[in-house]
Amino acid sequence: MIEFKKTIEFPKGTFYKQLVDAYSFNDNCKKTWNDMWNEYDEFFYSNLEIAEKCSFITVLDGIPIGHISWDPRNRPDYVEIGHNCILTKYKGNGYGKLQLQEAIRRIKEYDDLKKIIVTTNEITFSAQKNYESVGFIKVKKRVNNETPFLGDYIDYEIILKD
Repeated sequence: MIEFKKTIEFPKGTFYKQLVDAYSFNDNCKKTWNDMWNEYDEFFYSNLEIAEKCSFITVLDGIPIGHISWDPRNRPDYVEIGHNCILTKYKGNGYGKLQLQEAIRRIKEYDDLKKIIVTTNEITFSAQKNYESVGFIKVKKRVNNETPFLGDYIDYEIILKD
């Protein structure tokens, strides 16, 4: 059974470990983002009020299998989805879509929000399919000079209000 639990119910390091696993398909990811992933994990576990409002951990039969977070600081113009990962062992079973749908449901609770945005990379074809399957529309492609091994950036959005 899938559940969406509060980040604070899990130990510090959970986000970091999940990101390492989810991006294990390319060694360059950990080499490039290791410090950023640690900082991300540290931020949420040091700011529990933010963690409670802007993230959750997806749990399958008691096992944490993924997480998602978002940044609401640009409301009402937009909320940006940040990390959205599912552990490698659990990919391809629809859990990522369920996680994303739950995040969108929660994000839509913000009053007067105009849109939800997210960015992924060309190499993450399954992420692209996931975002499109829940209603995100591709709005542009941008050159990725920071991590070219992942291909260009792809920006998506869901328009809620004009």
